[in-house]
Amino acid sequence: MPYANQPTVQITQLSEENIKFVLEDTDLSVANAIRRVCIAEVPTVAIDWVQIESNSTVLFDEFIAHRIGLIPLTSDEVVDRMQYSRDCTCEEFCPECSVEFTMDVKCTDDQTKHVTSADLISSNPKVLPVTSKNKEETSEYEDTDDILIVKLRKGQELKVRAFARKGFAKEHAKWNPTCGVAFEYDPDNSLRHTLYPKPEEWPKSEYSELEEDVHEAPFDGLGQPNKYFFNAESCGSLKPENIMFSALAVLKKKLSDLQTQLSHEIQQDVLAV
Repeated sequence: MPYANQPTVQITQLSEENIKFVLEDTDLSVANAIRRVCIAEVPTVAIDWVQIESNSTVLFDEFIAHRIGLIPLTSDEVVDRMQYSRDCTCEEFCPECSVEFTMDVKCTDDQTKHVTSADLISSNPKVLPVTSKNKEETSEYEDTDDILIVKLRKGQELKVRAFARKGFAKEHAKWNPTCGVAFEYDPDNSLRHTLYPKPEEWPKSEYSELEEDVHEAPFDGLGQPNKYFFNAESCGSLKPENIMFSALAVLKKKLSDLQTQLSHEIQQDVLAV
């Protein structure tokens, strides 16, 4: 089996929210590394600082701040140019490391008013709640996918000032660009990494190559995983293809840093001898 230096990739499906592809001729550890980096180390933009200026709703300040922070923001066009706040030279916030959001909603009617992600006003038109990016195309009478933050009754109000920063999901799940990333490497269970008490009762994989009346492939004791069926779904903050490109760039940098550090260690050992 060729090792991890000559893998091949075939994209089988690509949409605004989902990408499916087949990765071949590489090790299981490489496939799993790609999956984990997609989830935990691809940078996005999310609200990380919230100041509640007025809150007479039924929810307390921390609850509302948490809900606002988890709203996914479009990050495709800005995340690569933004700096991490810890690396920026500004004292608090600046356009190089943050995006300001404001919200000022008050209920003056007897009917309950919904405060949603659409009420967040961004200082940067390229960074918006994911549910607001196609607002110009929809009618005001159509149902929307806006994310509910809180409900107001007559006389209640919510006024908020917030800043979004660049980060990744190892720090907090709100920076996770994916809904889920999974891969399958043994659709017919020939390696027996999973044991089915009754294989005929288990649903077949969409990638199965078995006949309809055959439920499990013969055991292959010498087989090794070599083909991986990936499925990555975006939460909307990044396009699925950009998630993969960013993940590969992060993984490449980590491997490069490891190689550099290892060469330095070897040089130091030689000098010490």
